[in-house]
Amino acid sequence: MTENDNQVLSGLRVLDFGNFITAPYAAMLLAEMGADVVKVERPGAGDPFRAFAGGLYSSHFQAHNRNKRSIALEHASPGAAAALEALLKGADVLLLNVRPEVEKRLGLDYERVHAINPQLVYCSITGYGASGPYKGRAAYDNVGQSLSGWLSMFHQGADARVPGPAVSDAVTGMFAAMGILGALHERARTGQGRKVEVSMLESMIAFATEPLGKVLQTGESLGFYARAASSQSFVVTCADGLRIGLHLSSPTKFWEGLVSAISAPELLTKYPDRTSRVQGYDELAADLARIFSTRPRSDWLTLLEDNDVPFAPERRLEELNEDPQVKHLGVFYELQHPQQGTVRAAHRPMRFDGDQRSNFRPPPVLGEHTREVLREAGLETAEIERLAAEGLIA
Repeated sequence: MTENDNQVLSGLRVLDFGNFITAPYAAMLLAEMGADVVKVERPGAGDPFRAFAGGLYSSHFQAHNRNKRSIALEHASPGAAAALEALLKGADVLLLNVRPEVEKRLGLDYERVHAINPQLVYCSITGYGASGPYKGRAAYDNVGQSLSGWLSMFHQGADARVPGPAVSDAVTGMFAAMGILGALHERARTGQGRKVEVSMLESMIAFATEPLGKVLQTGESLGFYARAASSQSFVVTCADGLRIGLHLSSPTKFWEGLVSAISAPELLTKYPDRTSRVQGYDELAADLARIFSTRPRSDWLTLLEDNDVPFAPERRLEELNEDPQVKHLGVFYELQHPQQGTVRAAHRPMRFDGDQRSNFRPPPVLGEHTREVLREAGLETAEIERLAAEGLIA
């Protein structure tokens, strides 16, 4: 099997005008399936994520820009209008994430782009949507989590610190990629492009499908541990300080398997049915915490597996590559960038005919492919050199 065999979006040209996470991540998801993604950046600094750790190749930038080529072009300048138009004519998809109406100042409003290339799928990602009282507000990840109700399910109390990684940004990027693929499927039938609009607010509301469904159906507010109680989820700390995640769900066999694994038959009497375990979640959690604290994790892992309990040892990110299942799946890869050295990343999570390889290109340095892409777009050497002389490309 060759590398091209698993690039199911091979032949698609995507223009990524995004910064930070949402649009770049959506574009990277397409790139990991084989699309030719050209990241269009301004000369000098490019995507602000480049400089998050000094220099122009931060881990933040790398994480959202694998398998792309970079062109450094002052695309909003009148002197670069012909170059921009050539890029648009040859593209299948355009992505950007800016506040509403900013795209007009950039020369990337839908009306102009559609007139140049009616077959292009245009994806606009915003914080709150294209209209409404919040449309002009700045929106980043924690804003999306807060307004959508998502943060309320994962944080409580007066501590101003917010745990965990960005969620709203990644979820919005995934919905954007999904919308683009839907529009491309339609285009194959109609020959026409479409404007795809995705907002962080709507994405996060949609992502809360189960808890939101319960609220809409019952009108009741959810307790902070309501989902964990219903699903019988726990995280227990063992004698050596290491933790295990448990998720018993609703089948009785998993509850009985846990009781057998921990040799605690008295719990069958104390919690005789699922309702008693859900209603007594707090006390059951305390009982399990006490029992698991008596032995090291390695002991418990063997017992849990022998009794077919849904469990997993808690892994830290830096430990993932040592997990036997992760190793077996071949999740991680390394690439060498000619200037930046070794780049490490995870393959895409989708396999096509068993193949998940997505180590096609390392993240690009700023302007690494400018001349290459412009030549492909049909620009003559003299025009490219004019752009360079005027500082419109790098």
